[in-house]
Amino acid sequence: MIKTKKPVSHDEYISRFTPEVQQILQQMRETIRSVVPEAEETIKYDMPTFFLNGNLVYYAAFKKHIGFYPVPTGNPEFDPLFKSYKTGKGSIQFPFDQPLPLDLIIKIVNFRVRANKAKAAAKPAT
Repeated sequence: MIKTKKPVSHDEYISRFTPEVQQILQQMRETIRSVVPEAEETIKYDMPTFFLNGNLVYYAAFKKHIGFYPVPTGNPEFDPLFKSYKTGKGSIQFPFDQPLPLDLIIKIVNFRVRANKAKAAAKPAT
């Protein structure tokens, strides 16, 4: 990765990596976009972010994996699906030497959309 100024778009972020990593990042982006085409693409914490009723999901490339945030770790519905991956508090790592688990990414994004919509609906009107 070429480290210069902070990225201002998903395209700029992705362009900083090798072609192989760019392909994986683009696949991640397109998968998320297929679930929530109405989400805004932005950069938060120097990572590509999708925003819908608040921050929805982030993704980032590292030396050996793609990090994906936030994920429902500790949620019994998801725990069996996460067994093959390294997880942390609210994060999961998808190694470069394995195909992206697109079905799992879609499930996580749908979960986050429902959570963000519920949170937005619970806020009192101003």
